Amino acid sequence: MSREALSKQELFESTPVPKALAALAVPTIISQLVNLVYNMVDTIYIGMTGDAYKTAAVTLAFTIFMMTVSFANMFGIGGGSLMARLIGTGRTDDAKKVCAFSFYGAIIIAAVYSLFIAAFLDPILKLFGASDATMGFAKQYVWLVVILGDIPVILSMTCAHLLRNTGYSKQASIGLSSGGILNILLDPLFMFVLLPKGMEVFGAALATLLSNAASCVYLVIVMVRVSPAAPLSIRPRDALAGKMAQVKSLFAVGVPSAVLTGLFDLANIFLNSLAASHGDLELAAIGIVMKAERLPNAVNIGVCQGMLPLVAYNYASGNFNRMNETIRTARLWGLGIAAASLALFEAFAPGIVHIFLSTSTGNVANSTATIAFAAVFLRIRCAASVPQFLNYSTSFCLQAVGDGRDTLLHAVVRELVFYIPFMYLLNSLFGIYGLVSALLAGETCGAVFASLLLARWKRRNAAERGDSLPAD
Repeated sequence: MSREALSKQELFESTPVPKALAALAVPTIISQLVNLVYNMVDTIYIGMTGDAYKTAAVTLAFTIFMMTVSFANMFGIGGGSLMARLIGTGRTDDAKKVCAFSFYGAIIIAAVYSLFIAAFLDPILKLFGASDATMGFAKQYVWLVVILGDIPVILSMTCAHLLRNTGYSKQASIGLSSGGILNILLDPLFMFVLLPKGMEVFGAALATLLSNAASCVYLVIVMVRVSPAAPLSIRPRDALAGKMAQVKSLFAVGVPSAVLTGLFDLANIFLNSLAASHGDLELAAIGIVMKAERLPNAVNIGVCQGMLPLVAYNYASGNFNRMNETIRTARLWGLGIAAASLALFEAFAPGIVHIFLSTSTGNVANSTATIAFAAVFLRIRCAASVPQFLNYSTSFCLQAVGDGRDTLLHAVVRELVFYIPFMYLLNSLFGIYGLVSALLAGETCGAVFASLLLARWKRRNAAERGDSLPAD
């Protein structure tokens, strides 16, 4: 075994849990924050035009873009979780086959999604709430970022998951972060220097396309370079050599993970549609708030993604004490982050949302009204930070141990039974402010249900070792 392989084994097996979790989670958090910033930068720069319709258009387009995360999770989390469990039982050759299958599966699903969006773009945007004033801008963004850029986006996120679950969290972070930093640098260049006035949305989308492509190239190169010493592979023959039981195990977690993200995006579609029924300014305000609240979400998702391989590895190897300590440590960190963000947003909501929509240019009345809406919306929705993390934590734990059934059940109940019905109920009773309050109601009910699921799993699996692994 190489020195590098021994180092990764120590990370999973003997490094103190807080240190091991930090080694995996901190680089992930950094990449989450960098990519969050570059997603925000699009909104900030477009907001500098003072045109609320462009901001609303990017909000609609971004929802379509975020659907790509669900496909990346299908092969990234599904494959990565299975790889960590296989490595935990010493089956590194099988892990390589799962890695290669996930790599090429991501390419295929990305191509299919791009073709689907291209074929039905206009009706999809109308379904999401696009008006005549926002349709043209939204189409510009979707064509470049999703239709032309979907393969590098999905493939880069999938590669990052696969690297992280084998202990290469720093390399995954560098790949995703470098793309985000490049996007931040290219945005003003294309939006305000190289392209004529009025092409700001197109410029932002072009910058995103190029930066995502660069990130993808870097991560693929890293996978090729570390594969001789790591259970990683992108060889086509390995992709075709996987056992059917392993493919089923991948999809048993990957499909629920994709559905989880897809339902989250579906809920945002309903949210945008209902907000659009109140007006374009309300929709723009919702878009601003969704960007701002991604800050604590990004950090907490980074904590959970760092937790996942540790939980998966130690579950498969039978080290349940270390597995439970990892879950407790990650939960403590996440709850602290959620509480801090809640206090920050409540105290500084107007200043935070003002960053995203300048009142110095364009229609001052519209910008001022949008900021006023967004400040109130942010204060209402940020109250959901704590129960939202509890939902994230439970979902990632279930995915780590291969429990796709309960992951799917939690996702369906959380979004379809609680959150979306609360949107319609509270919107009908209290209007736009009831609509934005639905998140707190839905996440709280979802967190209670999640705690019951996790408690049931712990009772059921207290004495089991590796039953979720596919048979040889």
